Amino acid sequence: MQLLTTTEAATYLRLKERKLYELVAEGTIPCTKVTGRWLFPKAELDRWLAASLVMPEGMPALEPPPIVGGSHDPLLEWALRESGSGLATLPEGSETGLARFAKGEVLAAAIHLHALEGEAADANVEALRMRSDLRDAVLIGFLRREQGFLVASGNPQKIRSIEDLAGTRARMAVRPAGAGAQLLQLALLHRAGLKFNALATVSPPCPTGPDIAQAIRAGRADCGIATRSVANAAGLDFVPLLWERFDLVMRSRDYFRPPLQRLLAFLRTPAMAARADELGGYDVSDAGEVRYAP
Repeated sequence: MQLLTTTEAATYLRLKERKLYELVAEGTIPCTKVTGRWLFPKAELDRWLAASLVMPEGMPALEPPPIVGGSHDPLLEWALRESGSGLATLPEGSETGLARFAKGEVLAAAIHLHALEGEAADANVEALRMRSDLRDAVLIGFLRREQGFLVASGNPQKIRSIEDLAGTRARMAVRPAGAGAQLLQLALLHRAGLKFNALATVSPPCPTGPDIAQAIRAGRADCGIATRSVANAAGLDFVPLLWERFDLVMRSRDYFRPPLQRLLAFLRTPAMAARADELGGYDVSDAGEVRYAP
């Protein structure tokens, strides 16, 4: 611990020594008294200064809470718990999570975005590249996962494509606006030249993939978009559509924090690979790699 004398602390804070003594008397500045002399831990002075900052509107907080916001994924939930990261999860969808991240309301965000123009576009990378408030953010690969239609056992409506849904008017469970699966649905409609009202959707929207599965199992819906792992867990049939990137966004400075480092180290363990194989529909070969850094 680096300790500053009164003179050194006054110089460091650009205050007169008399003012420094006033702050000590008021008990408003971190300090300690040793053998009759006031000493000031430099690290605590830095924290004291940071705590008194007036933050402009829209500027992220210095200490975001230990939460991973954004998209829901069963393997991510398991990894957060089993890695001992101490990180909580707040699954609200990719775009909502990214918005919270930009405001400093979460430490990281899980995203799987989709571009209208085609599968080749790396929408996750583009989201960081195009936003000036994310210039200090990095994109870490978590996994690739298989997305498709969840359908009842035997696929009684013979659903194979988004065009089939429009033709059969099968009841489709949907995710909230801004969720990655909902962005994929809009992209599929756009590429097929269809409007959203061509589908027979059910309300209310389902918060997560497992909620899509429950709607189908309960008979409230005939299908919905979710991952193969969700279909496997629910005992539903799965119609594959594509493999997508599921990434973690974090600030460069937060990348080195112990909670995120524990999580990232865990992504490369045999336990992580085994769990991915068990759930199905995952590729973790590049888990933990930096996919984009400004």
